[in-house]
Amino acid sequence: MADESMLGRITHNPKQCGGRPCIRGLRVRVSDVLEMLAGGASRGDILRDFPYLEDEDITAALQYAARDAERRIVLAAE
Repeated sequence: MADESMLGRITHNPKQCGGRPCIRGLRVRVSDVLEMLAGGASRGDILRDFPYLEDEDITAALQYAARDAERRIVLAAE
């Protein structure tokens, strides 16, 4: 279950990164963090490369992705 306080770290701004979800208003997209993790980067690697991020930001990105993966997609019957 997602911690709502963690999800508060995810921001949406139509004037930033095309409105895609970002971390705390920074120009680091949730998808950037997820792609780094999927590519084998550790939390430590990400935090070293982006010192303005916090460990909780990575957790928030994962929780956001988990919540997004639970969305239902409704398709029209054929």
